[in-house]
Amino acid sequence: MNLFSEIRLSVLAALDALVADGVLPAGMSLDAVAVEPPRDAGHGDMATNAAMVLAKPAGLQPRAIAEALAARLRDDPRVAEATVAGPGFLNLRLQPTVWQGVVLAALTDPGFGRSTLGQGKRVNVEFVSANPTGPMHVGHTRGAVFGDALANLLAHAGWEVTREYYINDGGAQVDVLARSAYERYREACGHAPEIREGLYPGDYLVPVGEALKEKYGDSLLDKGEQYWLTEVRDFATDRMMEMIRQDLALLGVSMDVYASEKAIYGTGRIEAAIETLRGMDLIYEGQLDPPKGKVPEDWEPREQTLFRSTAHGDDVDRPVKKSDGSWTYFAPDIAYHHDKVQRGFDALIDIFGADHGGYVKRMKAAVAALSQGRVPLDIKLMQLVKLWKNGEPFKMSKRAGTFVTLRDVVEQVGPDVTRFHMLTRKNDAPLDFDFDKVLEQSKDNPVFYVQYAHARIQSVLRRARDAGVDVSDAALAGADLSGLAHEAELKLARQIAEWPRLVEIAARGNEPHRIAFYLYDLASDLHALWNRGNDDPGLRFLQEGDAMATQAKIALIRATAVVISAGLGILGVTPVDEMR
Repeated sequence: MNLFSEIRLSVLAALDALVADGVLPAGMSLDAVAVEPPRDAGHGDMATNAAMVLAKPAGLQPRAIAEALAARLRDDPRVAEATVAGPGFLNLRLQPTVWQGVVLAALTDPGFGRSTLGQGKRVNVEFVSANPTGPMHVGHTRGAVFGDALANLLAHAGWEVTREYYINDGGAQVDVLARSAYERYREACGHAPEIREGLYPGDYLVPVGEALKEKYGDSLLDKGEQYWLTEVRDFATDRMMEMIRQDLALLGVSMDVYASEKAIYGTGRIEAAIETLRGMDLIYEGQLDPPKGKVPEDWEPREQTLFRSTAHGDDVDRPVKKSDGSWTYFAPDIAYHHDKVQRGFDALIDIFGADHGGYVKRMKAAVAALSQGRVPLDIKLMQLVKLWKNGEPFKMSKRAGTFVTLRDVVEQVGPDVTRFHMLTRKNDAPLDFDFDKVLEQSKDNPVFYVQYAHARIQSVLRRARDAGVDVSDAALAGADLSGLAHEAELKLARQIAEWPRLVEIAARGNEPHRIAFYLYDLASDLHALWNRGNDDPGLRFLQEGDAMATQAKIALIRATAVVISAGLGILGVTPVDEMR
């Protein structure tokens, strides 16, 4: 049940009737007609822009259309009032029975809040994709939470979702990993490690060195790296990926696919992707203009193989092969995304760190070209996370050597708090993670405030059962809900009605943070109703001596709990039944 969609259908039917009556001309597109909450809740329950968007094509004044539409909508038994405001805004106030019906729907419809938006479509969400050179840091944590919550959200909205991790194991960084691990191997063999500048200094490589000694004994000592680099690199990379999988598991994140960059090289896939683009006249030999601004002293024009990415919205064309004949970093990424397109996805989503902003246009251009515009690519950039504790920046992890790890964060506050708080800001905004505040039990801590709402509801249910009231969903669904008529109760029901609409909005924009924001608002309305009951006995959830009234009021908060639980499920957070 999506009440906003249902009322929009009523608006469209009224517009069709106005066309049939000759009030409006035939043939106008109604796609832009929307039904939304009004900006000011005092104006009504819903508002439609129909008169404003149809005035020009109809050749009529907006207010004239709004007045005619209002007259039609007043015939809808769900509409209590239809009033025109300003130049032609139409506000609707609905009957209390409509909001009572929302409560019933939340209790009885297993699909309440789910959507068919992505039904029959497949989406690939690539996220984390950290270099396999060490444990995941706090920046990866934010990307992992965002990606997993987004995948949950899209699945909730009907998409068939594939979670994918791209292992960057084909670049120079894994050679650095191998050399770093080799020094820890030397250490395990009784030699002092030489952790020179440019190597990874973290203690996390000590067990890798010990494992190398266990496997190879002393056989790799005193040999040139041409003898051991490949084997140590593969061994260390596998160990790092095992560590990363464990880190992700701490957050409750699991991937459907792990794709290897290294596996792309030497298979002809890069060449095939480039030739596909060449067949579209998008690959050519040429020279790039010098960089804008200050030109480096050593810059010189060089003949390169270039992708004509400007044909698909990029600012400049991009090199795919260097003048020495080797591939650029961009080339295997093109091949990798070509593979995604060939796997038949209807949409692609990449989640990158903020430092990859310069990669967005070229990657979108490549996918647009390779899919001939059929497959959209949305790239979400994750801004930085700033850690605080005791009012000061949180110090680096000794184990990691240079950064705070995902494990550090989760071990201090737990996965649920970590996940929820990482979604309290939009992905493109910096996020402060204060270890003290995220554990604070106050309204200013969103994760506590939402969990407290769910726990409060569960406490009422337990007390009602102890009092002999049947509070099963079946019994609550059969309760007489007509007594839910107080404005504070209807306000909570209106917020519940927002849930299906909110899911679709969040899914369309690939914005899981909207779920966290919504849950905070829903919890606020629940707490407000609870507090009103302290002063007004008629609003208390347990009505002594009146089981029917109690069931009606508990039906409202049980519906609230259903939505909170569903929302937390999308965020990957477990709802709590008791606060400790």
